[in-house]
Amino acid sequence: MSTDLYVAASSQIAMNKRMEAIANNIANMNTAGYRAAGVKFQAAMSHVGDEQVAYASPGTVYILREAGPVSYTGNSLDVAIDGDGWLALKSPQGTIYTRDGRMHMTDRGELQSVNGYPVLDPGGSPITLDPAAGPVMIGESGGISQGGTQVGAVGLFLIANDAHLTRFDNSAVIPDKPAKAVEDVTTNSVRQGYEEGSYVNPILELTRLIEVS
Repeated sequence: MSTDLYVAASSQIAMNKRMEAIANNIANMNTAGYRAAGVKFQAAMSHVGDEQVAYASPGTVYILREAGPVSYTGNSLDVAIDGDGWLALKSPQGTIYTRDGRMHMTDRGELQSVNGYPVLDPGGSPITLDPAAGPVMIGESGGISQGGTQVGAVGLFLIANDAHLTRFDNSAVIPDKPAKAVEDVTTNSVRQGYEEGSYVNPILELTRLIEVS
């Protein structure tokens, strides 16, 4: 029995998944805090008579951990993260994590993400400020001050390197292992007035798209 057709079909399925990942990366090249997706492949071995045939696996999509470029915005409620930390947000699906540090304050003082999710402190509680207490200052450790008094802190969390990440709202992720609050702020800190861009190289992704096509 000829296996050529089945081997070719497995290859096409794998290439289709790679194409989807590349297209999604290109679509999010301007999404703040976005981490690009990659696809891992491996051969599936099968014996046909005395022959050993290698099929391409469908591929496993994973999220890269490299940070995107940082740019100055001047907005006091924007923060960029130095290091491997993530911001924590409260969503209807539970706690999610993001590198998109664009925040805003509601009329009631609630500190929220650009998509309207409450930003959490190191203890996992939503942060509430006083809209009438003056300008917001955010230190490198995440401490939030108004009028010279610390009134809260932006939580920074670490996700295990071997945790599987599921996307949520483009740049946010949900890990399959609990994230831990950052203890060492010398290697994980925040920069007020800055924003992290997308970790997508448009030229590289377009080259990959042409290659797969």
